[in-house]
Amino acid sequence: MEEYRGKLPERGQDWDALRTQMESLREGDADWRNARTAVYIFNAGEDVSRVAREAYALYQAENGLGPLAFPSLKRMEDEVVGIGLDLLHGPAGACGNMTAGGSESILMAVKTCRDQAAAKGRNVVGARVVVPASAHLAFDKACHYLGLQIVRVPLAPDYRADPEAISEAIDDETLMIVGSAPCFPYGLIDPIERLSDLALEAGVWLHVDACVGGYFAPFARMNGVDVPPFDFELPGVASISADLHKYGYAAKGASTIFHRTEEQREFQVFESGNWPGGHMRTPTAAGTRPGGAIASAWAVLHALGVEGYREKARIVCETRARMMAAINALPDFRTYGEPKLGLFLFGSETLDPFKVYGRLLARGWFSGIVTEPKAIHQMLSPAHAGVVDDYLADLEAAAEEVRNGGEGEASASPRYA
Repeated sequence: MEEYRGKLPERGQDWDALRTQMESLREGDADWRNARTAVYIFNAGEDVSRVAREAYALYQAENGLGPLAFPSLKRMEDEVVGIGLDLLHGPAGACGNMTAGGSESILMAVKTCRDQAAAKGRNVVGARVVVPASAHLAFDKACHYLGLQIVRVPLAPDYRADPEAISEAIDDETLMIVGSAPCFPYGLIDPIERLSDLALEAGVWLHVDACVGGYFAPFARMNGVDVPPFDFELPGVASISADLHKYGYAAKGASTIFHRTEEQREFQVFESGNWPGGHMRTPTAAGTRPGGAIASAWAVLHALGVEGYREKARIVCETRARMMAAINALPDFRTYGEPKLGLFLFGSETLDPFKVYGRLLARGWFSGIVTEPKAIHQMLSPAHAGVVDDYLADLEAAAEEVRNGGEGEASASPRYA
């Protein structure tokens, strides 16, 4: 992409002209509106998008930093958190906050764990956070920011966290262990029940990264999907992150971080009056907190309700099962693991998956890739139910092109920047 350094125009331009220019700028973007994008976007349909968009616009100027000025945002955030805790078996006294995204939620969990340990007299400089190899890189980022050491351990043969490997990695310097529900690369739910037992035995904090599944797995379970225990119903789970802008279908910039107790969450909060501006207390890393994101999450949760979310979960799970069965029936392709929600990956031992990916990209299909094993990554939304046949037809055509020597263009190292 050509680098462009902007310059403020001498005179302002009218909105109609600017809108036309902005629509032109996005002509080269991934085509998520037609369900041809299986990463970044969670398309639940125009009806849900309208609720998210208009609710955001109603509160686009308000700032969640000021609950005294905007008590409506405080009430909506409290209700959103309460809904999340109800879905995730939050015990009496459990609490949480909204954040700007999964990475911030994870940062807050790691920061809270570290500061609680420091308050108990532990030396936390260079202390360890032990995670399975499939855990999100947000944990590496959190450790980088907070002066901690990240320790990644190998997975079990089924691509899930290996409790024995995690147990062996725990030492006197370990503050936290992590499980995912599900992990991003493979879409698989780690054996959280065994990790809960391990956390209690070792006296360490267990964080469950349910950024992908927190607002999906409970509804899939209601539909009869065999979702194993992964949340606060397990006594060893100390904190959970869950993204509203993924399968909660809210506008971007909305996640939640949950804690088992209020005493625990107090170590998340920043509080100071050491400046002329007066006392400040902020629950998350951000100062300004966009009111639109809070309002959008509140509105979509109430617009869909349990019935709506169950229906969206049903569509996604059925679409994922249908795609996996069809891909496994094709020559040269196979899927990996036994995902239960909306993510899966597929690859091949006879064709280079990245070359196939390149041919699919040329046809307008944008998704992720995974390097271990080399595979194509799919994160499905309800809107994908209507394009399965088109995708499978293009997959077969792309595979035939690769068999005949077509290269395509795809990086062997997926990038998210």
